[in-house]
Amino acid sequence: MTDTKKSIHGQWSSRFAFILAATGSAVGLGNIWKFPYITGENGGGAFVLVYLLCVLLIGIPIMMAETMLGRRSRQNPINTMVTLSEEAGADKNWHYLGWMGVIAGFLILSYYSVIAGWASAYVLKAFTGSFFGADATTIKGLFDNFMASPIQLTFWHSLFMLATMLVVVRGVNTGLEKAVRFLMPSLFVLLILMVAYAMTFDDYYDKGIKFLFTPDFSKLTANGVLTAMGHAFFTLSLGMGAIMIYGSYLPKDVSIAKTAILIAGTDTAVALLAGIAIFPIVFAAGLEPASGPGLIFQILPIAFGNMTGGWLFGILFFVMLVFAALSSSISLIEPAVAWLIENKDMSREQACIRSGLVTWLLGLGTIFSFNIWSGFKIFDRTIFQLMDYLTANLMLPIGGFCIAVFAGWIMKQQHTEQELDMSDALSYQVWRFLICYISPASVFVVFLHVVGVL
Repeated sequence: MTDTKKSIHGQWSSRFAFILAATGSAVGLGNIWKFPYITGENGGGAFVLVYLLCVLLIGIPIMMAETMLGRRSRQNPINTMVTLSEEAGADKNWHYLGWMGVIAGFLILSYYSVIAGWASAYVLKAFTGSFFGADATTIKGLFDNFMASPIQLTFWHSLFMLATMLVVVRGVNTGLEKAVRFLMPSLFVLLILMVAYAMTFDDYYDKGIKFLFTPDFSKLTANGVLTAMGHAFFTLSLGMGAIMIYGSYLPKDVSIAKTAILIAGTDTAVALLAGIAIFPIVFAAGLEPASGPGLIFQILPIAFGNMTGGWLFGILFFVMLVFAALSSSISLIEPAVAWLIENKDMSREQACIRSGLVTWLLGLGTIFSFNIWSGFKIFDRTIFQLMDYLTANLMLPIGGFCIAVFAGWIMKQQHTEQELDMSDALSYQVWRFLICYISPASVFVVFLHVVGVL
């Protein structure tokens, strides 16, 4: 099928370009913002070990499957599921899987852009010396005042959405590919600089390494295991249409298996490097690693404001956070843009303007949930909490589960063998066992956990 078909949107110029793009989609706020604090909350090394096993057994097989679906169809996720379910002689309702992925990415970007706007604002705050000599009370006041201002939050949300759409409107080669060729190397350089900075703290650096890599299973709970499993799945951008649409731009001669392993490995390396960079700074400042979501915006600014070189490295850190967010945001909106182009006969410019505007408007709900609508709740959740719960806890696990089931049980085996084109039969059989049994069962357990059954 992919021998003759090509996406109307173009394709990546090389395997390296796809790796950068897919890694950029995977590497985001989850790696640098979320991974360090959930590691801190769950005891460190033992949690990291479980997380790595989950990436290997769940993340990589599902990433291979999602990439394979996209490349075989060469269309947006919705049309992909229509085409491939017809090819497999399966129920036509599989197209709802494509819809769920596109909508999930769309909803995630609406609040992701708001959080990325925080990081953008903190670049300016770090540059102007707002953290200098500040204590916990000062930093908390700074953050609370920022959250209480819908005008400030809307400005930074708008700026970030504009940057995202300016990249996406330029298309696959001159937009997405050029952006990730700049963003990803820059991100790695900034991350290495942050690690080098952390190494200057001597004993605290050793303490951070020990905390991150020395397993202490007495500190790991059943909830921690499930958290590691869920994060391994979500951090790779699976189930939201991003990897599927990027896979549709992948040249036929590129090995899906090798590429997926490299992307997952790089994404994991970024998360670990973020931990190596952050924990020594936290320990050196006498702060608590289990500080929750506020670790980045309310804890690290205290450290940067009271350390030698903290002004410069505070700026670099939040620039790195913005780059990571931007590389992910362009992949979140691309499936919706591709669908509008393919199904509604729009130009890329029209599709970007309409999808970007709707996303921006939805983001206002997240902004107002932190201030003027903070008392308005649906099912006892603010708009932001509801959007986050629906996507991360419901839509993505269901999407990942369905991708595994479709690739393992619905698609014809000869088609999956043809697309994956693995070098030996054993490697294919290992993938097939994982995608048919281990991956869907594991994701199902995570889903039962997040809905409160386990």
